[in-house]
Amino acid sequence: MFRVSSEDFEQLVHQAVDALPKVHRDKLQNIAVFVRDLPSPEQRTKGKLRPNQTLLGLYEGVPLSQRGGNLKLLPDIITIFQLPIEARVNSLDELKQQIKHTVWHEVAHYFGLGHEQIYGIEDSFRK
Repeated sequence: MFRVSSEDFEQLVHQAVDALPKVHRDKLQNIAVFVRDLPSPEQRTKGKLRPNQTLLGLYEGVPLSQRGGNLKLLPDIITIFQLPIEARVNSLDELKQQIKHTVWHEVAHYFGLGHEQIYGIEDSFRK
């Protein structure tokens, strides 16, 4: 486990968003990114999490691919959860990589990708 202050963690999340490829970053509209310690009970229920499971991040909204041109929606929300991420890492470099990966994963959901597609893309990076 590697810990940083909540301010430092939030800064790392914003750096990860800024590090997204410009072509994708420029398409992020009407979206808020938050940092929380842990998922709320409502988020856990919505995610159908078992007691021993947690989330690193969560996208809540209507994916871009499903909007059908409707721009009058509430802002989408990406929440990055600090404590579960810190529990998985042992250094600042690992923390930065995990945050970057989690932000990318949630932004992929914003663009309408499902877990199967996301994991397929990640697998292709490892080859």
